[in-house]
Amino acid sequence: MGDAGRQAHWENVYSTKGENEVSWFQQSPAPSLELIVQAGAVSNSAIIDIGGGASRLVDHLVDQGFADVTVLDLSSAALETAKARLGARADRVHWLVADATIWEPVKRYDIWHDRAAFHFLTDAKDRAAYIERLTRGLKSGGHAIIATFALDGPEKCSGLPVARYDAASLAQTLGPGFRPVHTQRHEHATPWGSHQVFQFSVFRREG
Repeated sequence: MGDAGRQAHWENVYSTKGENEVSWFQQSPAPSLELIVQAGAVSNSAIIDIGGGASRLVDHLVDQGFADVTVLDLSSAALETAKARLGARADRVHWLVADATIWEPVKRYDIWHDRAAFHFLTDAKDRAAYIERLTRGLKSGGHAIIATFALDGPEKCSGLPVARYDAASLAQTLGPGFRPVHTQRHEHATPWGSHQVFQFSVFRREG
């Protein structure tokens, strides 16, 4: 799927479905929050949520006093949903409508968080473009938290194929610039009660 098709797909999803009508909806993004804190995030850490969509992670980060939070997503509709939910607090967040495979980072981040965006990149060129931006956008010594469907997770999501990973295959894909420091499995319950197995892996940017 090309860049334009990818954007159109996600605009349609977020324009036609309610926040809790998508399989990845979480009332509380506990695994992500725990790993962000474990990675050493402090109030002035620069944190970016890649493919954050309408996720409630941003609400929790703002409420916990993180002052440099960016949410990037292909879908402006998704970000508008998050902004409306946050109300006046939305002004404390940087919002970017962009594709993570073509976006040009203008700063470096301490924490790069991606729950279920990278695994949609089934094309090697798209993965390479994403990793190039991850390399440019993450500070040396910074941490990337990347959650994908596990090897025994679903083969598709939102009608699209996904690439499934374990910690070893994800580390191999990212390359030697990223040292694995932690991994954990997480069983996500969808709003309609089915279960999806994710793996959350944390990498330290070397060099």
